[in-house]
Amino acid sequence: MLNTEVWELMGEERFAAVIAENNVTGERSAIEARAMFIFIGAEPYTAWLADQIVLDPRGYILTGADATRSGEEGAPDSVGRPFPLETSRAGVFTAGDVRSGSVKRAASAVGEGAMAVRLIHDYLQAGD
Repeated sequence: MLNTEVWELMGEERFAAVIAENNVTGERSAIEARAMFIFIGAEPYTAWLADQIVLDPRGYILTGADATRSGEEGAPDSVGRPFPLETSRAGVFTAGDVRSGSVKRAASAVGEGAMAVRLIHDYLQAGD
């Protein structure tokens, strides 16, 4: 439902409905529901990194080959580098929703985090 905001949750002993408002027309309606998932947004708060790490046009952090293709001076650019979750700054890794191209789901972020730990070990072992 586009242009819709939740205004109220309904129910006596259990969750039963959502009162939603179309923020274009102002029309409100009750939508029966037994559960609700809350998505709090997908805007990256990375402006403070912009002079340190290359971001995509929407503010997400570029990693892997995308970071190298950015042309940023000092970006890792050797055989096997950058590592898949490595940023345009050698040895700095990112995972999860803030990464450009990520799936934007909690389970994916957890998996990327675990993968980043492994890649950090590889980075430290390489001695760069």
